[in-house]
Amino acid sequence: MQLFYAAELQGDHYTLDEQESKHLIRVLRMKPGDTISLTDGSGNLYTAELINDDARSCTVRIIGVQAEYGRRNYNIHVAIAPTKNINRFEWFLEKSTEIGIDEITPMICQRSERKTVKPERLNKVITSAMKQSVKAYHPVLFEATTFKDLISRKHAGEKYIAYIEEGTHPSLKSLYTPGKDAIILIGPEGDFSPEEVIMGTDKGFKTVSLGTSRLRTETAGVVVCHALALVNSE
Repeated sequence: MQLFYAAELQGDHYTLDEQESKHLIRVLRMKPGDTISLTDGSGNLYTAELINDDARSCTVRIIGVQAEYGRRNYNIHVAIAPTKNINRFEWFLEKSTEIGIDEITPMICQRSERKTVKPERLNKVITSAMKQSVKAYHPVLFEATTFKDLISRKHAGEKYIAYIEEGTHPSLKSLYTPGKDAIILIGPEGDFSPEEVIMGTDKGFKTVSLGTSRLRTETAGVVVCHALALVNSE
């Protein structure tokens, strides 16, 4: 299935932007009368009929819709420190979207080497991964925030902080309750500072291990998404 993103879809007709129109007409070589699939990123999967073949601005007519397509009964929020190499952070966004994630917060920590991100570029990566993996829910990318501000906010569900310093920590899989919402914090390349871990646990975050291997930040984020997806599929 080739999926198109139509965030502002309303009513029975929708006009695709120039980039999507060119792909539809010149790459896929679709003609009037052909059907395509669209999503608004809010859980609706639409079936639409192509009305014209204008490669700059083609229009489709909605002929069917599946609501809550692929809806899960739990919410995954990963707050993660942006990597020094932004390509690695984009890789995390791509793979976590493919696996299944609902909310992402770039988190600035004491040991962070990158303190700024470009949301527009990151959202494009998320959108592309959503379409490629045929998902009808577009993950929400929140504004970058500091570790201290993030842990001070109210968060629904279970709260975890992945920590790799010396000491024994229970695994995420052993603590997480299937079907529950969860927020998991992933630190920068140098990990969280001891002070941050203390602040987090004081706010109700439980320290967890992601295994015996020392993982890169972006890998840890993907492991979290995959682990919770597996637990919830059992």
